Amino acid sequence: MSAEFNGFPKEGIRFLNDLRKNNTRDWFHRNKNVYEEHLVIPAKKFVTAMAERLRRISPGLVADPAVNKSLFRLNRDTRFSDDKTPYKTHFSMFFWEGISKRMENPGFYLCFDARKMTFAGGAHEFPREKLEPFRKAVINDRTGNELVEIVEKLQRKGIEVMGEHYKRIPRDYDPEHPRAAFLKFNGLYIMSELKLPAQFHSKGFVPYCIKEFRKMDPLQRWLVKSL
Repeated sequence: MSAEFNGFPKEGIRFLNDLRKNNTRDWFHRNKNVYEEHLVIPAKKFVTAMAERLRRISPGLVADPAVNKSLFRLNRDTRFSDDKTPYKTHFSMFFWEGISKRMENPGFYLCFDARKMTFAGGAHEFPREKLEPFRKAVINDRTGNELVEIVEKLQRKGIEVMGEHYKRIPRDYDPEHPRAAFLKFNGLYIMSELKLPAQFHSKGFVPYCIKEFRKMDPLQRWLVKSL
């Protein structure tokens, strides 16, 4: 078996499409070999191929081709959900930067299903201990103005910065502060949703993804530096 990434096979997309229609444990276990061969194995090769390119963006980015590292499990946590289907119908990966637990760090996220793919960069939700440092960075003139500049540049490209969560400015902060709007955020990230590109089935998918992540990198750099 070649260790080189040559794209995701069409059989993997077919598997995700079929899983959407047959989301049961019995069906999954009957087709687990397809999942492993046409999604997990190519994804591990993809993460390995991405690692070198990501290090050119930042040496601190982690690309670990293991399940529960850069690769997410397909199993869903149904304990607190009305939807009891056992599996996600999309395949997800994450490349993070920081020394905290994986999902407590900012990073680059990628997922795809049978029809589309999603890129995201930044921090979807700050862990409790990073929320206050984020707010301090917002009201600091140097780091706060850097954030405004990054957000404005992204907005001019039609990219929306997300993460607003709270209805009110937190106590002990000035609601009239020029950057007060960011104080309602409990995360800071950008996201884009695209159709699966032709490169998805070839080695060209690696530079395609790197190009998308580079667009998101200024926000990622700000988070890593400021938090």
